[in-house]
Amino acid sequence: MTTYVTNTHSKVIGYLLWLFGFLGAHRFYYGKPITGTIWFFTLGLLGIGWLVDLFLIPTMDREAAIRFTSGTINYSIAWVLLTFLGIFGIHRMYIGKWLTGLLYLVTGGLLGLGVLYDFWTLNSQVSEVNLSDRKIAF
Repeated sequence: MTTYVTNTHSKVIGYLLWLFGFLGAHRFYYGKPITGTIWFFTLGLLGIGWLVDLFLIPTMDREAAIRFTSGTINYSIAWVLLTFLGIFGIHRMYIGKWLTGLLYLVTGGLLGLGVLYDFWTLNSQVSEVNLSDRKIAF
């Protein structure tokens, strides 16, 4: 039996986020919230980890494709919405979480704490929605 892995994340988005990688953006995108947080507080391990990541992005992309579930919700779109419009909850509305999206809209992303939570968990949230969509289709 052959297993096919569908690419869930975009290397182009990964490299664009790498430009801000000293803040850990690309690591959060590829589902590495602990090292993303470390990069955020240490400026990419004082720039050294940031430079090394230039060469690690293809590996992080492959690992994300294996780890997360592809489907109707596009990870890259969800991440761009979170990164630039997170306090408005647009990313939550995009993945079908309308109630919490509206709550974010009126509370500034629950005063920013909800946005921080979503940086840690967005990949899992999208995978969960994509997996549930798959179960409904069968």
